[in-house]
Amino acid sequence: MTLNARACCLLLLLGLASALFAAQREAPPPANGGVLLIDIKGGIGPATSDHVRRGLEQAAEEGAGALVLRIDTPGGLDAATRDINQAILAAEVPVIAWVAPSGARAASAGTYIVYASHLAAMAPATALGAATPVALGGGAPPGGAEDDGAKPDDGQEDEGRNEDDGPQEDAQERARGAGSASERKAINDSVAYLRSLAELRGRDVDFAEEAVRDAATLTARQARARGVVEIVAADLDALLAQADGREVALAGGAVTLAVAGASVTEITPDWRVKLLSVLTEPTVAYLLLLVGLYGLLFEGYSPGAIVPGVIGGISLLLGLYALQVLPVNYAGVALIVLGVALMTAELAVPSFGALGIGGLAALMVGSVILFEDAPGFGVPGRLIASIGVTSGLAFMGVLWLAVRARRRPVVSGREELVGHEAVAADDFSGRGRVRIRGELWQADAAGPVRAGQRVRVLAIDGLVLRVAPLDGGDGPDERLSEPSEAAS
Repeated sequence: MTLNARACCLLLLLGLASALFAAQREAPPPANGGVLLIDIKGGIGPATSDHVRRGLEQAAEEGAGALVLRIDTPGGLDAATRDINQAILAAEVPVIAWVAPSGARAASAGTYIVYASHLAAMAPATALGAATPVALGGGAPPGGAEDDGAKPDDGQEDEGRNEDDGPQEDAQERARGAGSASERKAINDSVAYLRSLAELRGRDVDFAEEAVRDAATLTARQARARGVVEIVAADLDALLAQADGREVALAGGAVTLAVAGASVTEITPDWRVKLLSVLTEPTVAYLLLLVGLYGLLFEGYSPGAIVPGVIGGISLLLGLYALQVLPVNYAGVALIVLGVALMTAELAVPSFGALGIGGLAALMVGSVILFEDAPGFGVPGRLIASIGVTSGLAFMGVLWLAVRARRRPVVSGREELVGHEAVAADDFSGRGRVRIRGELWQADAAGPVRAGQRVRVLAIDGLVLRVAPLDGGDGPDERLSEPSEAAS
């Protein structure tokens, strides 16, 4: 390993270590009976799930009176949401889901967490709902099943909806019935899951189905009126005051909350959660994958460079780790790998641009379908377009340089002699000798050549130069001999 490569690796390790130590901030342990607070902001993913599970373990170890989840999310990944809900359902400490501050929302995955929590609350000017799964096909699938019995429930819910909405609901149901079988399966599975949580916590079951099938939403006041949440509180003190004295059912039995005036300790994400959060960001994972592929390919084209290989290997491993915890379409991964390989092969195989154009197309298509669409997760279209344009321009630039280099005259080797002038060493007709650049070469001319006459090299046949006399006659030796003859 070269000195530069060692220095690069050392700086990388030092930077990573300093970042980890700087990010590590331990919160002071709360007193027994205190309240722990966790913020759930942005898309819900593996990092959020890990943070919540660790928070529940800490709350159980320290005997906290309750764990408050302050939620403001557009949604997230189904697997991470179910992991959080499983941890809540098995928690030894009461969990209070609080959609806050004012202006926040608990959309999609956030709604599932609210329903799973032991106690649900919202701040004024907040909303929840819109829990339709959108991880299939990149768009919101049609809601509901068809009228042929594909619904998971009996007609009781239909009667409830007909009483509220009448014939208009039937029209909406028929409009929603055109989805594919896989989309209806996802809808029905989500409906059953959210209804089961609503029944467990004694919350509004009809809205649970509406939130999935129709992407229905509620404000804080509407949610309280319909029994989706139990408390509307503007701040944390008001939340704890209203929650005090309420009885909640834990896995081990019923518990009465005693949290009024309790000290609140916020659990901040540690370095592990922060690092996982960065790595599992789809945009970062996508860029790590590309950097890893390009780095390894550059190392393959220039063995011994070390730095591209080191950076590419680390980036590829981190990118693959992120991909295995994200909802990835592996056909997209294969297309990206194929696209990069084809564009690289274009530089070595004369395909007149076919490999490069095909590789660019594969890269773009793979980038678009790489991640299944989920609220709060995905690669921005502008980034994909920018990478496609940049890769295309880089490919065209390298191809232009290669074509330009091929058109340049040869500047080394014997092929470089073609087109240059030589001087005949003696008279000959057919085969003879010429002098060029201080060297004697065998030459072949179609016509007679005199000693000292200038000739032009037309081609090279093995070690014989094919030459032709230059128009304009004699070489310098002839012109020098004419005054001598006149003098004599």
